[in-house]
Amino acid sequence: MREGSVAEVKLDLFRRFGDLATDALASHREEIDALNVFPVPDSDTGTNLYLTIAAARDRLREYTGPDWREGLRAFSRGALLGARGNSGVILAEMIGALLRRLIQGTEDERTATVFADALHRAADAAYAAVGEPQEGTMLSVLRAAADAAKACVEIDESARTRDVMSVAASAARAALARTQEQLPMLAAAGVIDAGGRGICVLLDAFETALTGRRPSPQAPTQHIPIPIPAGLGEVDGGADGHALEPGGPAYEVMYLLDAEDAAIPDLRKRLQPLGDSLVVVGGEGIWNVHVHVDDVGAAIEAGIDAGRPHRIHVTHFAEQIAGQAHRHATRSGRAVIAFAAGPGLAELFRGAGAIVIEGGPRRRPTTSELLEAITASGAAEVIVLPNDAPTRQSAEAAARTAEDDLDISVAVIPTRTQVQGLAAIAVHEPGRKFDKDVLEMTATARHARHGAVTISNTRAITMAGPCMPGDALGVLDGDFVKVGQDLEVCATYVLARLIGGGGELVTLVSGLEDPTGELAQAVAAWLAANHPAVDVMVYDGGQERYPLLMSVE
Repeated sequence: MREGSVAEVKLDLFRRFGDLATDALASHREEIDALNVFPVPDSDTGTNLYLTIAAARDRLREYTGPDWREGLRAFSRGALLGARGNSGVILAEMIGALLRRLIQGTEDERTATVFADALHRAADAAYAAVGEPQEGTMLSVLRAAADAAKACVEIDESARTRDVMSVAASAARAALARTQEQLPMLAAAGVIDAGGRGICVLLDAFETALTGRRPSPQAPTQHIPIPIPAGLGEVDGGADGHALEPGGPAYEVMYLLDAEDAAIPDLRKRLQPLGDSLVVVGGEGIWNVHVHVDDVGAAIEAGIDAGRPHRIHVTHFAEQIAGQAHRHATRSGRAVIAFAAGPGLAELFRGAGAIVIEGGPRRRPTTSELLEAITASGAAEVIVLPNDAPTRQSAEAAARTAEDDLDISVAVIPTRTQVQGLAAIAVHEPGRKFDKDVLEMTATARHARHGAVTISNTRAITMAGPCMPGDALGVLDGDFVKVGQDLEVCATYVLARLIGGGGELVTLVSGLEDPTGELAQAVAAWLAANHPAVDVMVYDGGQERYPLLMSVE
């Protein structure tokens, strides 16, 4: 990224940040959860921050266009729609304000100055979004980082973006150490603020995305003592040894709201007297609403009067806390969750007994959606078939959360394609021991050689040579191996390569661009003529982008 032109901010930077931040929060999630005593000691701040940033990362992965501004908007929208809990909603507003400032940057603005101003706007927006802002929280930690960044560019006109972020991250760590002095609840528990700790993790991740340099925990300016009370982990009317605040609201209410921006001030006025921890963030017709109340109905009715609330989520704090130690006991059996990229594929997976999440190349399931599916399954053992390389990363993140928080045994089979998923679920046997079932499904998926044909939508250079829009492309194990004018020719070429290594069963799955199955039947006829001893199964998958998927077992 050239210092001096904010227009050259690259999506690659935010893709790196999304991956680094998600991994960092996954690593620190339990630590941050353990620090969570404010505003409610429900031990979920780390988890909520992690799921929020994972949703933003997932949304950005789905964006494949050339406009970096649209990519940043996708990242922001992912955070807004995937925000979980008080801390996640505040984080979504921080991200949204920061990225809006980057998007507004002009050619004549220095990137370092824009980043510093973006941090300030993020802090301002977060304070404005919270009904009753408190010092000693993630708000004050970000404010300290923003102030330091602003001072950096004012004092040194040659400061680079990496310098600004390094100074900001260091100031955030210093502010985090002060949070215990600012909030009596933190001082009483002997901990620093959980949300503030999360902000430090995120700023460190951004610094690493810029520089490739990871903060050293041994450096004096990096080290923050994190005292955790001896009673952590014991449930006694509250989470981690802490009691719920006497007289505090009993419920957390969250929902997405489709509403005109002009309706939001009145909504905030309606919700403010109902309870506390009020945060309303968003814009341009879509909002994320969070509040702690006793009267759940009144909170939802306020949303109905303002617009259309949906994805409503209500948590009873006492039940949530009491249930943390007993969730596994209420679960039984085994479930398989599969990502299906077309309606026909969805029916195939359902017919084999799987819980299906439907989508496509531009509608992959997020970490949050996969976690919700795992949770809703009611099973003590869950096998996930991602059937797509990017979805596999989201599935592994959801699996870690489910195992840590819900004590569910979760295995992610490394299926990179839909046909590998079909091969794996064909050998699924619920009566087997969990480990043996996972081993058998994994081995079968790995031994299923796979290919496909598609149509080029751009001019490009491939491993098989140059291609133009409209050309037929043959795909083998994820690589382009054939460029031509005829899909059938490309398909038989790929299948010949696949069957050349031997095999007993060929699976053909026709897509949206082969609605009558003509291509699949033509390829099946070629197989019968050239390899009559090989069995063939033909299905209507209805998937986008690939008129035909193929596998050989």
